[in-house]
Amino acid sequence: MIILGGGLVGMTLALAAARAGITSHVIDRADPADLVAEGADARASAISTASWNLFSNIGLAARLDKLGCPIDSIAVTDGMKPGRIDFTPKPEEGSLGRMFANRDLRIALFDAAREEPAIAWHVKTEAVRRDRGPHGVEVELADGRVLAASLLVAAEGRQSPTRDEARFALAKWDYKHRATVAALFHEKSHENTAWEIFYPAGPFALLPLLDDEQGRHRSALVWTVAEKDAAGVMAMPDAMFVGEVSARMHGVLGTISLAAPRMSYPLRFHHAGKVVGERLAVIGDAAHGMHPIAGQGLNLGLRDVGALVEVLTEGMRLGLEPGDAQLLARYEKWRSLDTFMVMSVTDGLTRLFGVPGRLPSAARRLGMGAVQRLPALKRFFMDEARGMSGKLPQLLQA
Repeated sequence: MIILGGGLVGMTLALAAARAGITSHVIDRADPADLVAEGADARASAISTASWNLFSNIGLAARLDKLGCPIDSIAVTDGMKPGRIDFTPKPEEGSLGRMFANRDLRIALFDAAREEPAIAWHVKTEAVRRDRGPHGVEVELADGRVLAASLLVAAEGRQSPTRDEARFALAKWDYKHRATVAALFHEKSHENTAWEIFYPAGPFALLPLLDDEQGRHRSALVWTVAEKDAAGVMAMPDAMFVGEVSARMHGVLGTISLAAPRMSYPLRFHHAGKVVGERLAVIGDAAHGMHPIAGQGLNLGLRDVGALVEVLTEGMRLGLEPGDAQLLARYEKWRSLDTFMVMSVTDGLTRLFGVPGRLPSAARRLGMGAVQRLPALKRFFMDEARGMSGKLPQLLQA
């Protein structure tokens, strides 16, 4: 394969493929050293149980095990008013997932890739020509090198030039909100609980991270604000920003301070109607992007990885090439329903709870009460959080 994009999804694909005996060229315009520099990225990702199984099955568990914080419970509340919902699995069901700093995930993936002989990693360069035909694919890099393979995989993120060049139509809309992301130190332990606090202006999430080397308690913050207010939030002096965040936390974690610089990015939805073409597969954010309200964006991309590797592996056992049209059609059919279901649920939650003015506070609390009173509905949300719904590829099973 040639994988365009060496981010979290693209590099996981390369490592999973290597475990199955499939070689890859991974091409990324970024410098890996910049991506893992201290303070370069304050974001964190919720890794579902299914995604953790994938990491374990491709040999990453030992590198990551001590870096992730279990999510033992999710507390959902309307502005910290009475009527809070706690999503807490039974002891035998394990956690609802694990929180990892994106930097730690990248370090583990990059270190494993450097040690994997089945991966050729080309960094600080990009594809200037992509040719796909009945007999294979060819990619020319900016430095003139030409690479050939059986299958081209676009894992370039939301602005994928390969997807756009293939003219895959996108269903897309803008939520007209931005996520302000930071990491916080806090006085009290989070006790492995994630908080989703809904305010009229948008959701406010606190996601548990492991204590740092000095034993300081930490959480990741995702504060959603309207686009018109985002510039003001980013322009606040640190002391003012901490004060605004603290007011919205109602002292639940005690005194707080910033642990990483703020970042901001727009919140938009997009979904590709097709994710395969002639010797082409599109995965991760190149195929689908969603609101972070349910924390499933990366997990959906990792489900793409598991399904693609399983389909290719089974096909190659039958003597088919990775770029065979039958295999790609099977991959697309498998992923289309699962992706549609997860994205529909996420978009529905966003429109009900995450868009200011969409749902009055009283109605929002009524909806939360319905979830609390209906065990089947509550179970559905917990299964979604763990990534255990739908037909899972073997790599995502324990």
